[in-house]
Amino acid sequence: MEIILLFIRIFLFVVFAVAGIGKLLDLEGSEKAVKAFGAPEELAKTLAIGLPVAEIIFAVCLLFVSTSWLGAIGALLLLVSFIGGMIWQLAQGNAPDCHCFGAIHSEPVSKKSLIRNGVFAILALFLVAQGRENQGLGLTDLTNEMAIQLIIGLATIGLLGTVVFFLKRISEQQTQIMRRIEVLELISHDGGAEVEREEVGNLHEGLPLGAPFPDFELADINGKTVAFEHLLGKAKHILFFFVSPTCNPCKALLPEIETWQTELQEKIQFVFISSGEVGENLDKLGGTGFKQILLQKDRELAEAVNARWTPTALLVNTDGAIASHPAGGDAAIRQLVEKIKTENFDEDLLFVTNGTPTKIGESVPEFSLKDLQGREITAADFQGKKTLVTFWNTTCPFCVGMMDDLREWDAAKKPGEPNLIVFSTGEPDAHEELNLKSPIVLDEEFKVSDKFGMSGTPSAVLVNENGRIVSETAVGASNIWALIGRRK
Repeated sequence: MEIILLFIRIFLFVVFAVAGIGKLLDLEGSEKAVKAFGAPEELAKTLAIGLPVAEIIFAVCLLFVSTSWLGAIGALLLLVSFIGGMIWQLAQGNAPDCHCFGAIHSEPVSKKSLIRNGVFAILALFLVAQGRENQGLGLTDLTNEMAIQLIIGLATIGLLGTVVFFLKRISEQQTQIMRRIEVLELISHDGGAEVEREEVGNLHEGLPLGAPFPDFELADINGKTVAFEHLLGKAKHILFFFVSPTCNPCKALLPEIETWQTELQEKIQFVFISSGEVGENLDKLGGTGFKQILLQKDRELAEAVNARWTPTALLVNTDGAIASHPAGGDAAIRQLVEKIKTENFDEDLLFVTNGTPTKIGESVPEFSLKDLQGREITAADFQGKKTLVTFWNTTCPFCVGMMDDLREWDAAKKPGEPNLIVFSTGEPDAHEELNLKSPIVLDEEFKVSDKFGMSGTPSAVLVNENGRIVSETAVGASNIWALIGRRK
């Protein structure tokens, strides 16, 4: 029994010493991990240093019989704190980087990390239960025979650990090989177009940048209802992945998605939108890391955002606005993620474009024009409330086609809905017949409209309450309505 107690002490010494040293070698990562677990900003740096120092102190205490019991108590308290924090984060739907071994090894919180810490806690509890006076043999008490047994035991554990490490590496290599085979198979069939695309969407795919992402309530794989507002409450950008349990490219891309999730977990939450049964989704998409998988009844949410293929990725801002065009296929998704990595997440307007110029983030241009009633309209009229700025032409058949809906909305706007200003050209009489309550400004040759980013008629942009353009130019009736969250 005494040799067993010594063996446990040495094992826990190695675990805590490696964990403490690993964290000290990556203090920046340790600070980020502490913040991710909810520590106050002002305490994060202190805790990032204090935690590994405590781990090293408890590790040293475990080596000696006289201090082992205190070291075991300290180790147990730390482990219980770690386990409690992990359970809390998982219950909230989060998977922060545990940073358990710092620069040496780190991974998102998962059931695996919970089980690992649980085993360590049981060993520490076992030492505590033995009492102060019964902590096993001291290092100087070992006979030659005992020392040989201890060395053999430690060597066996080390060998098993090495075997497990290399088996994991082989498994990862096999996964990559299978991924390449699946991709080649898919490319050789008609479905190959779903695998690879050459760009991150285009201007006419999906909803316009700046439009609100459709509201939803979907069940997750545990049967819990998750609403869009719940995700927004975490104050992180959201990267949606539209997938399917029957989609081979989705499974093939999974290891890369898990890597991206680890790299970007402090800035972006990853959410999978799938369909089908829980079991088949777990079998196909479970992988090794934590995933939030929400299940559509059919493809209702995917169709609402024009995510036509699987896999497709779509970025959404912290305020719920669409921040990228749909990236369909593994090549386009990789390109989108690489662009996301280069973005400044401190900006209040984060949008990932495909190179097409937009006016997003710019202030409305300085101008002065009169509306049909002779009132002067200037840039100051865009302050204080969101405004839908539409570009019109009474001779445009598409404009005429959406006029009844626009008039109806203008007459019955709710208090929280944006103001409306129409820039148009032509004769005043033709515009008066439109019977809009909101101002119509005649902008001959669209000189001011061009500065807003007008792209033909009908088109529109959304301006926020601070007078900044917060959407790309939406072209056509359906995209214009999408800017204000209406589906036509």
